[in-house]
Amino acid sequence: MENDVMLYGECQSNNGRSEGEGEQSADERLRGAEAALQAEREWAQVTLNSIGDAVLTTDVQGRVTYLNRVAEELTGWASIDALGKPVEHILKLVNNQTFHTATNPARRAMTENRTVGLAMNCMLIRQDGSQLEIEDSAAPIHNHQGFTVGAVVVFHDACQSLTRSAQFAYQAQYDALTSLPNRFLFAERLSRAIGLAKRHRHQVALLYLDIDNFKGINDSLGHALGDRLLQAVAERLSECIRVTDTVCRQGGDEFVILLSEIEHAQDAVRIAEKILITLAKPCLIGHVEHCISASIGISLYPDHASNEHELLNNADAAMYHAKRSGRNQYQVFESDIHVVNVSLTHR
Repeated sequence: MENDVMLYGECQSNNGRSEGEGEQSADERLRGAEAALQAEREWAQVTLNSIGDAVLTTDVQGRVTYLNRVAEELTGWASIDALGKPVEHILKLVNNQTFHTATNPARRAMTENRTVGLAMNCMLIRQDGSQLEIEDSAAPIHNHQGFTVGAVVVFHDACQSLTRSAQFAYQAQYDALTSLPNRFLFAERLSRAIGLAKRHRHQVALLYLDIDNFKGINDSLGHALGDRLLQAVAERLSECIRVTDTVCRQGGDEFVILLSEIEHAQDAVRIAEKILITLAKPCLIGHVEHCISASIGISLYPDHASNEHELLNNADAAMYHAKRSGRNQYQVFESDIHVVNVSLTHR
């Protein structure tokens, strides 16, 4: 009997230790899960605060549950003040023409159970009453069972989109260094100029310009100051032409000038002479004055070419002829120049 009691006591003692250890282990697992969940929430909040778009979330009743920093900035509401309020109160949208209240995208996303975009002509009325055009999309939030439990709205300042679009369009058409039209925009303007010349029976002139000894200048100055020299050349060339004409940086130290609708070949010659005189003036780069010169080739439509490609090639050939003839001069294209240039190319 005594042995039985002892065995029973031992059994009780052993069971007690096992249950205590189990409870301790469960508590540790719970604390670990809570810590992991908190870390995940903090990581999600840092991520959402780092993106450039505004993010707003609601529960299934349409009450605001979260605003990131950009959303606070665009709506004018602090997150602590916005939480729990109806989404229409924080994301107040109106038609920018009638000022009638617009359907909130968060409500639509939950009702239609799909991703939706902002209705046309919508404007956000911020907390202070100021107006802001925005672009957005909203999507329903589902739980693990697939039920809708809320919505997320992502939006941004529409003006920023327009600005970015304008920047991309500008970068696609203009040289980053000189801000002159690049070869793609130049080709478009050249094609248009030739079309107008055909219609109005005018001439078009191309001046192909290469800076003399630029490689030596660039090597001695360094590329940074060499770039500043190219910018100075671009400014001077722009000063020598009409508003209706175009200066393009073809690449490196080569520039092309389009003179649209000229009456006589001598008009192009006068511009070439003006450019040579202008470039010859000392140019202050890095506290040092530099004197530069250029070689210019001139070709005319329709006298020297029937299309854009020929016109450009013939101006290029005339420029190389001017360079071989001593530099710091211009040369009008002639047929024998083209023959000489082709023979040198095939050597």
